[in-house]
Amino acid sequence: MTELELTGRIPTASNATFLAALGDTEVVYKPIAGEKPLWDFPDGLLAHREVAAYLVSEALEWDIVPRTWIRDGPLGEGMVQLWRDADPEQSAVDLVPADGVPDTGWRLVLEGYDERERPVALIHEDSAALRRMAVFDVLVNNADRKGAHVLEMPDGHRHGVDHGLTFHAEHKLRTVLWGWVGDELDAEELAGIERLRGRLEGDLGASLAPLLTAAELSAFAARCERLASRGVFPAPRGEMPSVPWPLF
Repeated sequence: MTELELTGRIPTASNATFLAALGDTEVVYKPIAGEKPLWDFPDGLLAHREVAAYLVSEALEWDIVPRTWIRDGPLGEGMVQLWRDADPEQSAVDLVPADGVPDTGWRLVLEGYDERERPVALIHEDSAALRRMAVFDVLVNNADRKGAHVLEMPDGHRHGVDHGLTFHAEHKLRTVLWGWVGDELDAEELAGIERLRGRLEGDLGASLAPLLTAAELSAFAARCERLASRGVFPAPRGEMPSVPWPLF
């Protein structure tokens, strides 16, 4: 097995997160020993949820989550994920002056005020890649889709990262990607959900079983069925905030 070598630390992460190398391959390494207990996610491990999110991404065939797996490292067993270099010139999610929302190509999420009491708007691009990520977040019940968790690739593809807060059995969806509320899912999105549902009865379900609780797996299957049958992007619901904090 190739040795995992630490090359740096990401200090802004809430849990221990490191840059590392597997030979010539750059990766992100999150040791399980560095996970902080969370009152609202008391079951399981964040690392296991990250791997589960990758397996769902693969089953959808949308390449949302970079390859993710569990392996040993300098600080013990942890999650390892292929590093992806985002394009610093692109912003799929942005905060702009309230009167500066583009007429086309963008979706409005919410309006508010910044620290200087200036009116601002949270917006995201209206793209097929980001729509698929929004569908993915509904399915995995992502409680932490911040703007910085969207990686803008130079070719227009979008990767999503940081999926430790997913798959809760209760509704926890908190995301900045609310711009399509009420819109119908398109044929490709529905086909992806059907692929996922089919594999959940077989190899995917078997792979997820060691990573999630039985209640979480049951709730996941129910979300897949509900989204497929309704065929529209859902609206926020419940008393909890519908967006994460901070937004980025």
